Amino acid sequence: MLKSMTGFGSDVFSNDNFILETEIKSLNSRFLDLSIKLPKEIYKHEFAIRDLIKNKIGRGKVSLNINLTYNKLTNGNSPINSSALQNAVEILKQINRFTNSDSKIELIQILMLKDLFLNENQESNGIDFEIIANSINSAITKFVEMKNYEGLELKKDLDYRINNILEELIKIEGISKNSTKEYFEKFKERAKKLVDEFSDDKDRFLMELAILSEKHDITEECIRLRSHIKLFSETLENDEDAGRKLNFISQEMNREINTINSKSISSEIAHAGIVIKEELEKIREQIQNIE
Repeated sequence: MLKSMTGFGSDVFSNDNFILETEIKSLNSRFLDLSIKLPKEIYKHEFAIRDLIKNKIGRGKVSLNINLTYNKLTNGNSPINSSALQNAVEILKQINRFTNSDSKIELIQILMLKDLFLNENQESNGIDFEIIANSINSAITKFVEMKNYEGLELKKDLDYRINNILEELIKIEGISKNSTKEYFEKFKERAKKLVDEFSDDKDRFLMELAILSEKHDITEECIRLRSHIKLFSETLENDEDAGRKLNFISQEMNREINTINSKSISSEIAHAGIVIKEELEKIREQIQNIE
């Protein structure tokens, strides 16, 4: 299934002791660019969390944010280490003494040192990796659902545009066949001039004829473009990691239509080629959103 590169998912887990909020989102990126923001209590699980995400997401600028809020008084225990709080206040007093300041110690100054007196051993409240992993997996599930939904919408648009390209190619093939007589008449006129110019050099004459005969033949390019269109459609249907492959195929299609346009002397083929290039440009923009 085609997946969009962008998505969002979230999860909230709560119990008597804490609330764990998990959010994951992604933007377009050529590779997997993972950014993780965790509360200090679960820093030690960062590598395991990275592995968890890497196993489920292939590409994109992915941001994971986990917030932890304690229901600190619901179990009757204060989160404040009172002796550590006294030490924090004493530190502020010492600073006043060293700086000869007689200002009062403000609450905001104390809160700036909260890491010194808030209970750090919150893992005893039950924040183990299984809870964290379940919350992340739940958020990723919603994240992937959104990517899949957007992927379906992208596929509809790409199907529409690749069918437009196929229709234009069919026009080009038809015009090319119908133009055979026109090409032949121009070719014949040129050949007459060559006969005059190289009547004494048969090898040079034959070489010039060969060059002229191949110059405007777009049969091979049309066959290759049709083959690329078929491969593009198959990739849309089947490939899990389609973004890079579709990007490469669209580049090859662009190369073929450029050659067709440069070889053709038909204005109708040139116009069809412009339509194909416009569709390819829109396809390449959309592909940047595919994982």
